[in-house]
Amino acid sequence: MATWQGNKDWYHRAMATIGHTAIVFVLWFTACSQVWVADQQDGTYRNPILHADYSDPDVVRVGKDYYMTASSFQCVPGLPILHSQDLVNWELIGHAVKRLQPEEFFAIPRHGCGIWAPAIRFHKGWFYIFYPDPDYGIYMVKAMDPAGPWSEPHLVKAAKGWIDPCPLWDEDGKAYLVSAMAASRSGIKSVLIVSRMSPDGTRLLDDGVIVFDGHDANPTVEGPKFYKRNGFYYIFAPAGGVTSGWQLVLRSRSVYGPYQCRTVLHQGNTQINGPHQGALVDTPYGQDWFIHFQDKGPYGRVVHLQPVQWKDGWPIIGIDQDGDGIGEPVERFGKPKATGRWPVITPPDSDRFDRPCLGLQWQWHANPQPNWAFPTGLGFMRLFCVQRPDAAKNLWDVPNLLLQKFPAPAFTATTKLTFRPMAVGDMAGLLIMGTDYAYIALCKGPDGLAVRQVTCKDADKGQEELEVESRPIDTNQVYLRVKVGEDAVCRFSFSLDGVQYQQIGDPFVAKKGRWIGAKVGIFTLGSQRPAEMGYADYDWFMVD
Repeated sequence: MATWQGNKDWYHRAMATIGHTAIVFVLWFTACSQVWVADQQDGTYRNPILHADYSDPDVVRVGKDYYMTASSFQCVPGLPILHSQDLVNWELIGHAVKRLQPEEFFAIPRHGCGIWAPAIRFHKGWFYIFYPDPDYGIYMVKAMDPAGPWSEPHLVKAAKGWIDPCPLWDEDGKAYLVSAMAASRSGIKSVLIVSRMSPDGTRLLDDGVIVFDGHDANPTVEGPKFYKRNGFYYIFAPAGGVTSGWQLVLRSRSVYGPYQCRTVLHQGNTQINGPHQGALVDTPYGQDWFIHFQDKGPYGRVVHLQPVQWKDGWPIIGIDQDGDGIGEPVERFGKPKATGRWPVITPPDSDRFDRPCLGLQWQWHANPQPNWAFPTGLGFMRLFCVQRPDAAKNLWDVPNLLLQKFPAPAFTATTKLTFRPMAVGDMAGLLIMGTDYAYIALCKGPDGLAVRQVTCKDADKGQEELEVESRPIDTNQVYLRVKVGEDAVCRFSFSLDGVQYQQIGDPFVAKKGRWIGAKVGIFTLGSQRPAEMGYADYDWFMVD
């Protein structure tokens, strides 16, 4: 039980309540999520394989190992790196970008900006990730170990509105990059562009050639992924929009086309809307699979795994249920063949705050500053009451929010904190963040401490917060909880002893952020700058 020492009080309550089954709970808590596991442990898996907002996923196989990355937008650190050996169980092993560039621009929240759809590849001993910033251009980072360290972002192409890049190194030594265009920045959309690239991946050698125009039958074509197979160039690309689109495959004998086009995956009669862009990946055993996302609103863009079959040189993704030659997503399927038995594992959600570093599940809403928070190595995370930016109308404009993705369709998040405020207006709490948000917080007012439940509708439009309920308390140690239902309805409660919880405020319906799902996490803020900042020590954060 040494790993549990940072939470002695919780451990003893659990043991007193449920006896030795708590031991099983503790061991499970250290290994995988309590709220969503795709591996059914009977040779099958269920979709989504990640019920979390790993948007625009791309995957590469090296030997028997698979590595995934995804969009991260304004959240820092960015470009998550996940590892698997069976395509179903994924471990979060790091991030490729520690701070967004330009640093000053991303010192405040830039919702919907930052890192859009990336591509990860392995070439001559190096892992490469190409990613777009729609306002600045196409960047590249590389590493010999996918867990890092990764190089600093290198600007490959300075251009506004160039998005979704993916490289291809050809057998003759030449290199190419396919990309799409964002009309929000460039006024151009629904086309795919192929550019020549230097073999070292550091620059584009021309301004590109349009190889596909989707305006007529495949509007909003984007997210291309470049492959070569049996002498054909393939571009996998979604069209039709994130929530209601379909997956295309283009094929040509020439890198510049002309490309034939087929729809290979659509929603059909399933409940899987989209389905949207992702990655073709092969296994060492000759199987092919496709990983893509589905937009689930406040739950974000969750990740699915589909089988792939080839017919006459064209893939069918999922299962062709009605014989029309177009695949439909599967909900449950046999796992990919793999070497040995890869353990059941998921990206982390709960955190005991017992390590001398921030857990990999956590991200800030902007480039962090060194005085926002400190892991202590003493079993808690200390967040300081940093003053809100003067221009902040609500939390939408506050950068020092420590948040993570929604991990499941239904879950409960609980945290224990000890609050030491220094000024009236200091607060520390538990937050559900999106374009609408709500939180429960321990706050210092003129008459002492109180637990408040607060909501903010249309935060992205600068609307003010509304205090729903406030209750005075006479202790600075409190347990805060939010229960999220499958309908994204959130209910807040608090406890003074960790056993009996009191509901507070009204139910709140979570909303997605800008290009990201809703997030859950913790925050500590001040309304003024005293000689010494107050702080809150968070003992743990549990998702159950």
